[in-house]
Amino acid sequence: MCCLFGLIDYGNVFNAKQKELIIRVLSKECEARGTDATGVAYVYKDRLIVYKRPLPARKMNIYFKGNPSVIMGHIRLSTQGSEKLNYNNHPFLSENNDFALAHNGVLYNDAFLKRTEKLPATKIQTDSYVAVQLIDKKNTLSFDSLKYMTEKVEGSFCFTVLNKDNSLYIIKGDNPMAIAHFNGFYIYASTAQILEKALNKLNLRVFTSVVVNEGDILKFSSDGKITKDTFDFDMFYDYSYWGRSTRSPFKETKGNKTVINGYGSGYQFNPQQDYIDDLVSCAKSLGIDENIVYELVDMGWDYIDIEDMLYDPDYLCEMLEDDYYVEI
Repeated sequence: MCCLFGLIDYGNVFNAKQKELIIRVLSKECEARGTDATGVAYVYKDRLIVYKRPLPARKMNIYFKGNPSVIMGHIRLSTQGSEKLNYNNHPFLSENNDFALAHNGVLYNDAFLKRTEKLPATKIQTDSYVAVQLIDKKNTLSFDSLKYMTEKVEGSFCFTVLNKDNSLYIIKGDNPMAIAHFNGFYIYASTAQILEKALNKLNLRVFTSVVVNEGDILKFSSDGKITKDTFDFDMFYDYSYWGRSTRSPFKETKGNKTVINGYGSGYQFNPQQDYIDDLVSCAKSLGIDENIVYELVDMGWDYIDIEDMLYDPDYLCEMLEDDYYVEI
């Protein structure tokens, strides 16, 4: 469970210092979804700059070269690839430094794709990086290359991708995304609760929400214009969040070894536990008893519903007895 966040200042409303303040406030609110690493990407003199560290947002000193019009950020809760090795953290640069990508979610077929798509070997261990490699394979960043990538990966996701021309793409799978539009700028974060808390602290209260649905690809141009395409959501790998898939794991035999989705036979394919672990970490960060997560699972709630409850105490209290809830 990670958090995406960012600013698109197409109207040149803010100076660099004001943008630094906005990003610091926004990133600190995003800590509810992860504290292992923090990173930002932006364009400076036609070159993509990525600044990331294995630190929580509250310990990051985020400053910008120049006055970037678009800033893309990521807060990480590590699931694959140690955050201590900074190259495992988001955002990731493409091979030719043409774009940067950040991902909220978990991809389960990255090893399988690396082999079957003959992707280059890399020291980066994070599952998300396979998305960068699939886009790179098409030699361009476009709606078509993004559709190609999203229809290859299997797992949960929302991606943000920043191009060198200061266009930002938001690719919405099953993971949440909230976008606020003001006069001259957009601000976004992975959940509406996080976004609203940050906007209240910044005293930015009058906005319209940009609707983004599952299967949407939104492109925000440097002039603030939004163009839209969609990817084939029917091909999306539907885990139903608790391990029930609409298609079976890919199996093949290589010598005496059985391979499942590119992993050796020792690999335990258990998305249910991965999701529960993410939710438990989220609950702890919010000051909520982790037993609540297991209680909600036993009640039959799915991943997205449980996550929404954790960020909405009133809704959560309606579902459970009061003595389970721990005030923040």
